[in-house]
Amino acid sequence: MLKIVRARDYQDMSRKAANIISAQIILKPDCVLGLATGTTPIGTYKQLIEWYEKGDLDFAKVSTYNLDEYRGLSHDDPQSYHYFMRENLFNHVNIDLANTHVPDGSNPDAEAACSEYDKIVAAAGYPDLQLLGIGNNGHIGFNEPDDHFSKGTHCVDLTESTIKANSRLFEHEEDVPRQAYTMGTQTIMYARMILVVANGEAKAQAVHDMCFGPVTPSCPASILQLHPNVVVVADEAALSLCE
Repeated sequence: MLKIVRARDYQDMSRKAANIISAQIILKPDCVLGLATGTTPIGTYKQLIEWYEKGDLDFAKVSTYNLDEYRGLSHDDPQSYHYFMRENLFNHVNIDLANTHVPDGSNPDAEAACSEYDKIVAAAGYPDLQLLGIGNNGHIGFNEPDDHFSKGTHCVDLTESTIKANSRLFEHEEDVPRQAYTMGTQTIMYARMILVVANGEAKAQAVHDMCFGPVTPSCPASILQLHPNVVVVADEAALSLCE
């Protein structure tokens, strides 16, 4: 059973999610965190930064592994997830950048890039806590709806709905990369705890299907029903179909 934590709004969701992550860091200072990008986790990262600045959190021994990265973008591209993580978390806390990891989207050899990432995630023992957002179509990471659940890190063709959703972060929709490297659902399921954050009415159907729908690769997030330790923190709008 997925544990659902109700939040009043985005700010409350962000604070509750940050509480769970901070507890993990405090209980295990050298923990392995799986991190996510997108607009949903930004508030959570801001809260973690605030607590770090107050002296309540120490990231010195933490290591991180991000879910995904656009294919074809350099690490310094403002739209890359390498850049996103530095701007929204890493540059503001005392984490060792050598202990932060994001798939290498700048490597045109998809097989090599994905295989290498699988090796380093496995060598770390997989995340103690994996943070996830959820797409409007039920994707986690960039694992799009399909006829099967993915396994290891792989290259995906982004769906039109995902491209459209992500275009708000680009100057033009045609600037959105059409492919990405992403952890597979099997890799995500190896995490010892999974924390899903969701807000807004646009996520309501996906959240419902994740929690209460059939387990099917047409809604990749539904596989989380099979994980023994999942917490979903979502606001009232995102939970509006889960009454």
